[in-house]
Amino acid sequence: MPDRIDLTDARALRAYAHPTRMELVGLLRRHGSLTATRAAELTGESVAGCSYHLRMLAKYGLVEQSGGGRGREKPWRATARTTHWEAAYDDPAATEAVGDLTMAQVEAYVRKLGAAIAVRHRLPRAWQAAEHSGDWSLYLTPGELTRLTEDTARLLSRYDDRFADPARRPEGARLVSVLRLAFVDPTDPTDPGEAGDPAAEPPQRPS
Repeated sequence: MPDRIDLTDARALRAYAHPTRMELVGLLRRHGSLTATRAAELTGESVAGCSYHLRMLAKYGLVEQSGGGRGREKPWRATARTTHWEAAYDDPAATEAVGDLTMAQVEAYVRKLGAAIAVRHRLPRAWQAAEHSGDWSLYLTPGELTRLTEDTARLLSRYDDRFADPARRPEGARLVSVLRLAFVDPTDPTDPGEAGDPAAEPPQRPS
């Protein structure tokens, strides 16, 4: 599976900015191929609804039929491990769609985190102690923030090979979601205006 797929126009961005579609892509990436029936069982949506959303995702290249299956029960698979979009585009409609998609992404994170907190008491004590949440406030330039994001990605990528190869997972390993969020604090009293770091690369937003 390729590492990522890039969404480059307003229609694709808006198509993905739907909670059920984002959930379906995530399920396919974690579980492998799924039929609409199985996807409905995992999401609580109707089979017809999942079929519709999967077709819409396929229209924009986010999923595809994986072959096999019986009758009308055709399995689907994700086309890439991650989805990327730029922070802004020359097309104003696409830039507006980025805002809607990013908000949908954050709302999906909140739902997922809430579901995890609701069942956290069932985890072994070692897992409860290992889980964490928190935040840091840092004064950074755009270039420094870009480099920090890249450094974090490199650190996390050390464990990437375990995703596709179960044999590489040590005993006791479980699937863990690590959220990465970094944004300029809107309450910053020292707002420097538009002056930026000329060495900064244009930011991208992953999902």
